[in-house]
Amino acid sequence: MQRSLPVVPRQGGLVRAPEAPAVWQAEGWARVQSAPTVVTEEGFRPHVPHVVAWNLTRRCNLSCAHCYISAGSWESVADELKTDECFRIIDEMIAESAAPMLILSGGEPLLRQDLEEIAAYATTAGATAVVGTNGTRLTDSRIRSLRDAGVRGVALSIDSLKPSYHDRFRHGHGALDDTLAGVDRLRAARLDFLVQTTLTRGNRTELAQLVEWAADAGAVSFNLYFLVATGRGQSMSGLTPAENEEVLRELTKLQRAYRGVMMIRSKCQPQIMRHVYEDDPDSPLLNYRTRCPCGSQYCRITPEGRVTPCPYMPVVVGDLRRQTFGEIWNGSAVLQRMRGGELGGKCGRCEYRSICGGCRARAFADSGDYMAEDTSCAYEPTGVANPIETKKSITYGARVETKLEWSPEAAERLERIPGFVRGVVVGRIENFARERGFSKITPEVMSEVRASMPVDFSKRLPFFAQNEDPPA
Repeated sequence: MQRSLPVVPRQGGLVRAPEAPAVWQAEGWARVQSAPTVVTEEGFRPHVPHVVAWNLTRRCNLSCAHCYISAGSWESVADELKTDECFRIIDEMIAESAAPMLILSGGEPLLRQDLEEIAAYATTAGATAVVGTNGTRLTDSRIRSLRDAGVRGVALSIDSLKPSYHDRFRHGHGALDDTLAGVDRLRAARLDFLVQTTLTRGNRTELAQLVEWAADAGAVSFNLYFLVATGRGQSMSGLTPAENEEVLRELTKLQRAYRGVMMIRSKCQPQIMRHVYEDDPDSPLLNYRTRCPCGSQYCRITPEGRVTPCPYMPVVVGDLRRQTFGEIWNGSAVLQRMRGGELGGKCGRCEYRSICGGCRARAFADSGDYMAEDTSCAYEPTGVANPIETKKSITYGARVETKLEWSPEAAERLERIPGFVRGVVVGRIENFARERGFSKITPEVMSEVRASMPVDFSKRLPFFAQNEDPPA
């Protein structure tokens, strides 16, 4: 186990990363001694921040029982990044990842009056902006302003279809009714949304019903979050490893049953990769070639500008008020270790370590060592099998390589697709074109590919597969 880490006062439970002593000088937030960026012989960077979760505020109109950032109505705007600081950080991010997905969250991000300004700036710069919200403040006018700012999707938190459970869990009377009304408004505005549910023993038996409801409502994805004991979640306990296995088996069946209608994923429980590898080799989840992307293709920014490997791991690896995003992403010793270090315990012995690797945030929450084993897993590896690799030839985050000619209109449409999925999309489109004798990719060819996909997304395609933006 690594040494004990000092707590940074008044930073929501954040802890300083155990970098080299020279890193934390003076006030403790000195510039990182930049390490060289890893580049393969072909010039491909394997570690790119494809997805950045950005907690824009600690303020929230609810006070959910499990909140990893301990948000609430009592929080202040005083330490939040200012609008111009956010613009500068976005520019620095784009320098590292030309087309990242930014998850603008909180707290409750709709409490920031400059949310649309930030989203519009990010979109114009080349990012895909989505908003993570509790959904209670999604009025028609706010949805229009988000869409006009270029926001491409909204993630909504729904933990039960029973108001008695959801409202108690979220500490807000009438919260479920307000969120469901927001779903109706998003659907009417044709703005993509996904549903996020935190798994507890209180809603465990509702899983199939929640998935069915989400699909019928028109969600493009359903994410099931497994508890990590951080923030207010420290006072809660997750399911046992055996119970987690049971849920993952059910989730594997559900993601296969709803394929072509809605994507279903587990969050903070990468052990689902073992299940889909064994039971569903055609699962799109296997397009992910990396183990837990925490710190490798994903990171989090706090409201004050601190960077951590993910929202659920409070290890601060840099401060964007004193360092650039690139200095932190490329120079942090913690991130370097997470990308290439040896996993501890049974995670390090497991044959699924390359495609799963356990949840690094949970390992840290349980032991103080982000490379330790994930104790939520029931699987016992033999320790003798070779590491299992995904069989997918094209994976998320792969380099975008076009081998056929693309018309300017088709290339422009490709630019609308988030960077981490472009490689997969290009591969599918070009394979389709070759099979049908096309030598050039045009919007018409892309439309044929779209029509041939076994996907109806409740009769509506997600934004990156549409021909045009929704009407105003």
